[in-house]
Amino acid sequence: VQLQASGGGSVQAGGSLKLSCPASRIILSTWSTSRMGWYRQAPGKQRELVAELTSGGSTNYQDSVKGRFTISKDNAKRTVYLQMNNLEPEDTAVYYCNIKTTSRDYWGQGTQVTVSS
Repeated sequence: VQLQASGGGSVQAGGSLKLSCPASRIILSTWSTSRMGWYRQAPGKQRELVAELTSGGSTNYQDSVKGRFTISKDNAKRTVYLQMNNLEPEDTAVYYCNIKTTSRDYWGQGTQVTVSS
């Protein structure tokens, strides 16, 4: 499984970005039973979970992004998304997508999100 995150950039506070993470070399049955997640890591800080989407369709968000971020997926495109609205300078970080199958974790390369005040 290979993941390729994209969609990061520089925006002003209050702006929006949509991150995408298409997965290649993954069969539908594995995709459908996997948990999807977006993490971020700011300079000098540990990587933290931002949002997750279970195989059953449940979502979970870090408190600081609730109501602003939305995680979703497109099964046909094997792609997981993170819609980020009303961005704040505190959201500045490198964002990583993650797919957890029944056997292992897969990580994409990070995409930088920079929010200026």
